[in-house]
Parts: sequence; C-alpha cells; structure tokens
Amino acid sequence: MTVTAITVVALLFLIAVGGVLNHRLNVQHGERIAAFPYSDGLPGVGRRARRHRRSEADAIAAREEELYGGDIAVR
Repeated sequence: MTVTAITVVALLFLIAVGGVLNHRLNVQHGERIAAFPYSDGLPGVGRRARRHRRSEADAIAAREEELYGGDIAVR
C-alpha cells in the first residue's frame, strides 16, 4: 500500500512540475513574439537579407571567389 501511494504521489508531482514548466515556456515564447510581432522570428536568425537580385552567373562567381579566394589555379 505505501509503495503504491508513494508512486502515485511521485507521478502527480512529476505531472505538476511538467505543467509548471510548460506554462513558463509558453509565457517566455509569448513574450518573444510580443517583442518582434512582425518579424520572421528572432532577428539575425534564418534567411539573409538581400539588397538586390543577382544573376546566376554573378552568384556563382561570388561563391567561387568566396571558396577559392580568387585563385583560379586552385581549381
């Protein structure tokens, strides 16, 4: 009887702790949304801002410049 009672109390305690943790995380998430209501989430995370569209050739050249440092002989 006592082992069963202890188990039930322990389970109820863990459920209560989980509920409190869930509530705190939900409040924290709500505050984050309120701070940035019209953004994509957190600033600086995710997609990079593009100032203009590049042609595919320019994008490839820029990527090669980034990878190889402009040294064509490396390829």
